[in-house]
Amino acid sequence: MTYESVKSLPEHAQEIYLKAFNSAFNQYKSSAKRRGNETQEEAAHKVAWAAVKKQYEKSGDHWVLKSSHNL
Repeated sequence: MTYESVKSLPEHAQEIYLKAFNSAFNQYKSSAKRRGNETQEEAAHKVAWAAVKKQYEKSGDHWVLKSSHNL
């Protein structure tokens, strides 16, 4: 995913992404904690997107908050 992909998220989703990315980036400093040849940054991006997708879903060209029954 690109920086533009993150910028297209609603502000709240960007906050979720940033918090998850920073946490995962610290957690995956050791290559032993990552899968295969994945870099620390790649692992952190995957975790961050997963965190966003727990609360948001893509609807057309936009990201929207999932309805409360889906959370």
